[in-house]
Amino acid sequence: MGGVEAVGVSLSRRKKRMALIAVALGVVMVSLDGTVVHIANPTIARELGSSMTGLQWVTNGYLLALAVTLIIGGKLGDGYGRRRVFVIGVVGFALASLGCGLSPSTPVLIAFRVLQGFAGALLVPNTLAILRSTFPPAELNRAIGTWGAASAFAAAAGPIVGGLLVEYLSWSAIFLVNVPIGVVAAGLAVRWIDESRVPSRADRFDIVGAGTLAGALFVLVWTLTSANGRGWWYGAAGVVTAMVLLVAFVVRQRRVPAPILPLSLFRSRALSVGVALLVAGNLALYGVLFSIGLYLQNVQGHTPLETGVRLLPLMAVFTVSSPLGGRLTERLGSRWPLALGMALLAASFVGLVGLSADSPYSRQWPWLMLLGAGMGIIVVAGTEAIVGTAPTQHSGVAGGLQTTANQLGGVLGTTVFGTVIAAIVVRDLPAELDGADVPDAIAEQVATHTGLAAQGIAPVDVQLDVTAQVNDLAAAITTATERAFISGMHTVMWIGAGIALISALLALLIPARLPQSTVPESSPVR
Repeated sequence: MGGVEAVGVSLSRRKKRMALIAVALGVVMVSLDGTVVHIANPTIARELGSSMTGLQWVTNGYLLALAVTLIIGGKLGDGYGRRRVFVIGVVGFALASLGCGLSPSTPVLIAFRVLQGFAGALLVPNTLAILRSTFPPAELNRAIGTWGAASAFAAAAGPIVGGLLVEYLSWSAIFLVNVPIGVVAAGLAVRWIDESRVPSRADRFDIVGAGTLAGALFVLVWTLTSANGRGWWYGAAGVVTAMVLLVAFVVRQRRVPAPILPLSLFRSRALSVGVALLVAGNLALYGVLFSIGLYLQNVQGHTPLETGVRLLPLMAVFTVSSPLGGRLTERLGSRWPLALGMALLAASFVGLVGLSADSPYSRQWPWLMLLGAGMGIIVVAGTEAIVGTAPTQHSGVAGGLQTTANQLGGVLGTTVFGTVIAAIVVRDLPAELDGADVPDAIAEQVATHTGLAAQGIAPVDVQLDVTAQVNDLAAAITTATERAFISGMHTVMWIGAGIALISALLALLIPARLPQSTVPESSPVR
């Protein structure tokens, strides 16, 4: 198909349905793999002899590779064919997953996880570009809703599927399950998806711009994931370096004839606000999920599988509200669904502030469901604001922007919220220990283990100088630790609520009803 393709209004219903299934399966692979690995970490550490640093890189290597190349993956799809790059990404992800499952050591596993991230960056942004070129505007929002529901379902099933596979098979199975999914997705894509691209741009790929953008995102994500405990100067230096590289990237994009990220896209207020809101929404969501996960496992004592089951209401409603968000966006545009979704997030965070160490599950699940409802609407409406309003020839880049916003928001959420909780625990733990009548000598020993306390784990295994009333001391230390952690968790819930409320107001800047492709397709880059 030559030139800038038109959306295939005349495609048969069956062809569109099969194309949707193909891209949904691709997203399922990436979403499933993002949640199952956390369940397998203890087993991986035991069988491969992994250190804590090694386990962190099993996750962070994937995250870094994915985050820094998403926009590049979308750009490659625009220039060389969205279906082609999608299929390469699917096959690459499946092969990298096979390598992960057969890894004999931690370094080999980390290497294949990095390859998974690169393959995912080819796969994910082009799923949205394929939907844009396959479905007419009247059907696009519902298709994006189904896409979002598939991603949410895979994320929800991850902890449970991972627990079952690790418990009854092996840790390798969590990666090997991607192989048959990838085979089916690639086969359906080749059979049912029409190729779409902008061939006139294929031979002008900006390698320097790609390297500068990847470098800026790499430094930013690296800093966010590794700054904790290194001092403020480390984080400041990393952020400044990332900003300098980002400025160099912008200058480069203003001068080259075929930029990686056309700056003209940001002339669309809807697209710019949509990117900001997806970052903010995922920051709040992942930050709260991070703290709730620690709360359920380390404070309330649930196993990873039990924790996954308790988070099912959130993910189940997320799955249902994504198609609902598509219908609302179809009728109202992105403005009001985004404002509504952010308001629901704020309400859920305020409700979660009421949790204590012994709160029953009946006090938790209603707010988790509200959180899932809000995020389902936000993801679809935000995606429509970004991908649905970009010119068709930049659909892949817009898909990369959407996914990069999600990834950066997630990294910011877990890093910032984790740092805030740790700071609150360091501040409050001494007073809580004093209030629990823990002797000063013991309190000083416990205070040296704030790293455990920041995770909600009572450091009762420290060497106690007093042997009498050890059980009472352990109970007092546990109570003090839980109170300090809960104080930190409440603080991040209030922060999340504030971010969500500000974002709800920001959503009102989006035009009330968005026309298709609000950025002129012939608009030059200046």
